[in-house]
Amino acid sequence: MTTLYVSHPASFDHEVPEGHPERPARMRAVERALEDERFAGLVRATAPRGEIEAVTLAHPREYVDALMAAVPEHGMVGIDSDTILSAGSLEATLRAVGGGTHAVDAVVGGECRNAFVAMRPPGHHAERTRAMGFCLFNHAAIAARHARQKHGAERVALVDWDVHHGNGSQDIFWNDASVLYCSTHQMPLYPGTGSPSERGEKDTIVNVPLRPNDDGEVFREAFETGILSRLEAFRPDVIVISAGFDAHRLDPLANLRLEAEDFGWATRRLMDLAERCAGGRIVSILEGGYSLEGLGKSVAAHVDALMGR
Repeated sequence: MTTLYVSHPASFDHEVPEGHPERPARMRAVERALEDERFAGLVRATAPRGEIEAVTLAHPREYVDALMAAVPEHGMVGIDSDTILSAGSLEATLRAVGGGTHAVDAVVGGECRNAFVAMRPPGHHAERTRAMGFCLFNHAAIAARHARQKHGAERVALVDWDVHHGNGSQDIFWNDASVLYCSTHQMPLYPGTGSPSERGEKDTIVNVPLRPNDDGEVFREAFETGILSRLEAFRPDVIVISAGFDAHRLDPLANLRLEAEDFGWATRRLMDLAERCAGGRIVSILEGGYSLEGLGKSVAAHVDALMGR
C-alpha cells in the first residue's frame, strides 16, 4: 500500500497582496521538499474540481453562491483584512475541495494506504457561513463529511495541529456526534477561540491549547494525554488531519517552538491509532505554515512518516 500525494497548479492562481503570508511561494516550498528522491515512491495525482454538492456538505448553498458571486473577474477584493478573493481563487479552493474528496475516495476505497493533499488557500477557519483567516471553504470538514455521506463512515475524527485554532471546523461540527474534532493550538492567538471549555453540544470538541514558547516536549505530552486518549475512546473509522505547520519554531505568525520531527512523531502516533481502529485510513490536508523553510522541512517529516519511515 502506498501514500497518495494530491496537488494542482490552480493553487498558484489564488493571488494575494504583496507581503501576505499565505502566498503562492508556500506551494513551491512544498513541491521542492517532495522533489527529493526519497519521495519517488509517492503516487502523485492531480486534484479534480470539487462539486458544489460536496461544498454544501459543510456550507449552506446560500453562502456558497454568495462567495462564488463575489469572485472578481480581474484583480483582488478583500473579504476582510486577511482574506482575499482573486480571479483564480474559486478554481483554487474548488480544486482543494476536490483534492480532499478524491483522497478520501482513494484511501477508503483501498487504492492507497493514506494521503496528503497540498493545496491553498487553507480552510479550517472557514465557518459554515463565514470566510475568514485566509480561508474560503473548509476543505477538511468537507472531506470528513464526504467520508460519512459517500462511504458510510460512522465516526470520523478531524485532528487539527495548526498553531491557530480551527474555529471553522469547530463551528461546523459543534452539534455533530459523528465527528470528533480535536485541536492543539497556541492560546492566546488568532482567532481567539479554542478554550478547553468549548466542548460542543455532543461533547465531541476537544481543545488542548498550548502557551507561547511551548516546545515539542510540551506538544507531545498534550497530544498524547489530551487528544490520543479521546481518539482511542472514540474509535474513528477514518482520520482526517488538518495539517498546519505554523507551530514550527521558525514561523512568523506564532510563538510555539516545534521542530519538523514533532510533526513526524504526531503523524506516526495517529498512524498507530488508525491501524488499530480505522484500517489505517488517514487523509491529511494542508492548512497553515508561513515560514517557507519550516514548512518544507515539516511537510517532508510528515510525508516521511505517512510513507512508513
